[in-house]
Amino acid sequence: MRPKTQTHSARRPSGLGLMTLASAAALAAGGARAQAPTPLPAVRVQADAELSRPVDASSLGEAALANGRAATSDTARLLGTLPGVALQTGGAVSSLPVLRGLADDRVRILTDGMTAASACANHMNPPLSYVDPTNVGRATVLPGVTPVSLGGDSIGGTILVDTPPPAFATEAESPRWDASVSTFYRSNGDSITTAGTVGAATQRVSLGYAGSWAQGHDYVDGNGNKVLSTNYQTANHQGTLGVQGENSLFVLKGGVQIMPYQGFPNQRMDLKGNHSSYVNGSYTRDLGWGKVDLRLWWQDVRHYMNFLADKGGDATGGMPMKTHGTTLGYRVKLDLPVGERHLLRVGSDLEALRLKDWWPPVGTGMMSPNTYLNINNGTRTRLGVFGEWEARWTDAWSTLLGARIDTVWMDTGTVQPYSWTSMMSAADIAAAKVFNAQNRARTDVNLDLTALTRYEATETLTGEFGYARKTRSPNLYERYAWGAGNMAQSMIGWFGDVNYYRGNIDLKPEVAHTVSVSAVWHDAAKESWEARITPYYTYVDDFIGVTRVGSLAQGGTTIAKLQFANRDAQIYGVDVSGRAVLWRGQDYGTVGVQGVIGWLQGNYIDSGKSLYHMMPLNAQAALTHQLGGWTSRAELRLVAPKALVDGDRYEPSTPGFAVMNLRTSYEWRNVRLDFAIENLLNQQYYEPLGGVDYADWRATGRVGELGSVPAPGRTFIAGVTFRL
Repeated sequence: MRPKTQTHSARRPSGLGLMTLASAAALAAGGARAQAPTPLPAVRVQADAELSRPVDASSLGEAALANGRAATSDTARLLGTLPGVALQTGGAVSSLPVLRGLADDRVRILTDGMTAASACANHMNPPLSYVDPTNVGRATVLPGVTPVSLGGDSIGGTILVDTPPPAFATEAESPRWDASVSTFYRSNGDSITTAGTVGAATQRVSLGYAGSWAQGHDYVDGNGNKVLSTNYQTANHQGTLGVQGENSLFVLKGGVQIMPYQGFPNQRMDLKGNHSSYVNGSYTRDLGWGKVDLRLWWQDVRHYMNFLADKGGDATGGMPMKTHGTTLGYRVKLDLPVGERHLLRVGSDLEALRLKDWWPPVGTGMMSPNTYLNINNGTRTRLGVFGEWEARWTDAWSTLLGARIDTVWMDTGTVQPYSWTSMMSAADIAAAKVFNAQNRARTDVNLDLTALTRYEATETLTGEFGYARKTRSPNLYERYAWGAGNMAQSMIGWFGDVNYYRGNIDLKPEVAHTVSVSAVWHDAAKESWEARITPYYTYVDDFIGVTRVGSLAQGGTTIAKLQFANRDAQIYGVDVSGRAVLWRGQDYGTVGVQGVIGWLQGNYIDSGKSLYHMMPLNAQAALTHQLGGWTSRAELRLVAPKALVDGDRYEPSTPGFAVMNLRTSYEWRNVRLDFAIENLLNQQYYEPLGGVDYADWRATGRVGELGSVPAPGRTFIAGVTFRL
């Protein structure tokens, strides 16, 4: 940031400044404001480095987080208002963030610094589904060129979501006690959330607990029709221990999630049980000559899929599918100031996933007598090392250069179909024999490079050019989903299209080359107005797409039979965002506007056909007003028709739409009240990345073509938060 009066010392890299370890004081999970920092003497710690956050990155402030906590139980949805972000919707708490056309495993998601893989053939338990919105303290999106210290094994950018840090007492208030309780109600689907926090702390030790429970029934669309398989129930619990010293901070977080069920209207299966537990520890210490940051985490997930009642599960017994995934990881990072204007950052990280995916036999028919082994003790281990150099050459010019090498080892055991003798399993029997005879171990050595150059031309204009070479190896299902029978292939896929998918053991890692140019204009104080624009282009060598190997009629529609395959692809577009204060006065408050526009296209190089789930031209605008404890917003969301679709997957087009939301909140002392109306005019519309409405199609007897999932109709929202 360029201050009004420039001096040599003021223009040092921000990573060389002084700050306290406790400066990120606690945010109460139910919407509480951040507490004042608790300083300790002689603590020298590097701040978030300016260059490690590209200018096209964006974060959610407390006001946006508070609005989101009232409106949704889906943490990914909190990010939907940020530039470059779209959502591939599915279950009520399991949307997949899409950054500039790249989704799911292509996006690196760090929750409290830890990573987690989706332990599910349909990716029903993505990383953000383990964090309730009421427990989000900070969220940042880096949608394009990402520093290597925050990247690795991804090509679509990075999302950072952190729960509130431990809060410590000041000398005057030691010991400190705090608590909060929140409840939110959403009329459409009779959704309710309750959440609470409690904490106790001295100047050195902090203990905290955050818990939440949420439940919702099937919602109705703008025409008043119930949308099946949109119900859910989930509970989250997290404990936090913090210990701070004169120059160190230790934080230990552990938690449990219990999710009895979650419907997926655009999937053949539903979630009927997900139990997760984790431990995540970090230690930060200032050594005088540098700062060391250590993190170690472990997560265990036990997941169960079947059909909910509205898909016939209770009547038929369905098709049970179970997974057990364990992830162990570490990250070590060392920040070394070199002179007055340079910072060297080096580190290493490890993620080791072990996954078992099996389908118990059912009855005496075609799903018997064996247990179907889909992924048999699959392993995916990634070990990375990286180095990053930040430099401020002059008061105006600065650069960030980084490189990392990741080695990915993958393997899995032998597999088996439901039967080795039944003619109904003939395709799976043949495929299993070929799969078991192969050498299934694979090793990828991946190189990532990042270069950012920033020019602060004036007090009000900053430009940045970025280039990144990013690499991602296939996930376990893309490489090892071996089934060749129709039923087995229909159970694989996280795309919401209910097509048939088969893995490819010979897949290569995908390598993305991204170029972006960003410009930011703002007033000198960065308070009254700001405008940002970022055009970008990404070329992906060996993009893991699909090739159609067949199709078949199923009911009144056509289903594609697909195999994962490497194909070169490109994505290009532009993100525009801005804000401005229109009026500021003591009597009438502050009136402002905010807006975001996004446009992109993506296609395969060999055929020119569109990639799957490319978001059409879209825009969001908000008129805001704040006066005393009142904060209000009128929001308008515009989305153009989706005409460019992936024909290989029979992706449906969607019409354009305009949706309006109204929100208001009032804070008085320790109480916050929230009220909102979403989809004010009760529009019937369809999310472009919402997938096909399989649940309703199945319930109506599989008649006609598969359509898109209808979005929720008008929803009234009310909430209250008390803080002690």
